[in-house]
Amino acid sequence: MTDTVRVELGPRSYDILIGPGLIARAGGILAGALPGRRIVPVTDEAVARFHLEPLLRGLRDAGVTPQGEPVVLPAGERTKSFAQFENLLEELLGRGIDRSTLLLALGGGVVGDLAGFAAATALRGIDFVQVPTTLLSQVDSSVGGKTGINSRHGKNLVGAFHQPRLVLADTAALDTLPPRELLAGYAEVVKYGLIDDPAFFGWLEDNGRHLIDGDAAARTAAIRASCAAKARIVGADERESAERALLNLGHTFGHALEAAAGYDGTLLHGEAVAIGMVLAFRLSARLGLCAAEDEARVARHLRSVGLPHRLADVPEAMRVPEELLAHMGKDKKTRQGSLTFVLARGIGRSFVAKDVDPEAVLRMLRDGDPA
Repeated sequence: MTDTVRVELGPRSYDILIGPGLIARAGGILAGALPGRRIVPVTDEAVARFHLEPLLRGLRDAGVTPQGEPVVLPAGERTKSFAQFENLLEELLGRGIDRSTLLLALGGGVVGDLAGFAAATALRGIDFVQVPTTLLSQVDSSVGGKTGINSRHGKNLVGAFHQPRLVLADTAALDTLPPRELLAGYAEVVKYGLIDDPAFFGWLEDNGRHLIDGDAAARTAAIRASCAAKARIVGADERESAERALLNLGHTFGHALEAAAGYDGTLLHGEAVAIGMVLAFRLSARLGLCAAEDEARVARHLRSVGLPHRLADVPEAMRVPEELLAHMGKDKKTRQGSLTFVLARGIGRSFVAKDVDPEAVLRMLRDGDPA
């Protein structure tokens, strides 16, 4: 069974298909939905081992011939770089792509972000399809058209808004994920409950462990709810001028922690976001916006599934308060030197707070985790 969530963006609207077996069926789906396209699959070495051959077999069975060999990138966050972006563009242009060419991004957030940015810029824009293979990419990065790469100055600072034509979220692909990767993606699922859906957060408190342990129904339900939430927000605010900024809950702190780690795999994006969400609720409580119990409840749930939730969960060298604050100053949401955070008035009551006092943030970081 396949579920469908629609992202409503007028003439650029598209569907998110959710269900098992979509990678093997991608050829037939694309032949029906986007006929006559020349396709270039882009993936990474880790994903290719599990999913590239089923994808290619499905393309062949549907009579879809890829334009040259698949592009297989190195795995890892460091692939979201200027060097790999240049290599991918030169490879595509060397194949003689034209505006009928369709990039197919098979992988997690790194592949989707990089391939999507290449699609946004090659020939001033060609179409692409997201085939996300991680929980994080299925519920977050593959939906909404944010594409980009990292800079030495910070994460995702170079990119473009470029919507996919279709998203195929194969839930069976999650069975191939290492437990740590699955958990990292779960942090982004939790985010949707904390933004504006306290009932969903309550459902996760009851069912999150089942999802992580492999319950297919729980996984599908969580992915569907997460995608529906993001589709609604993106449809209302595609370019993050207002409501879409709520999707950054925990990300200002999280991106600072990732930058401190040097994107070396010490801390996965979802792990950083998990800690960041607890810090966002801690800052909210210290500012008198929400109860301390709200922070404790978020931390308790993240701890119960095995996610990091404290500053003490990362190496000491990565949590130097002054350095973290400096990284936050380079965040995309910073305006004229003022820090912007997504804070909360309670579970499911998040809002964008501008002009947050940097000294209040610094004091909180210096105080460390509560006893």
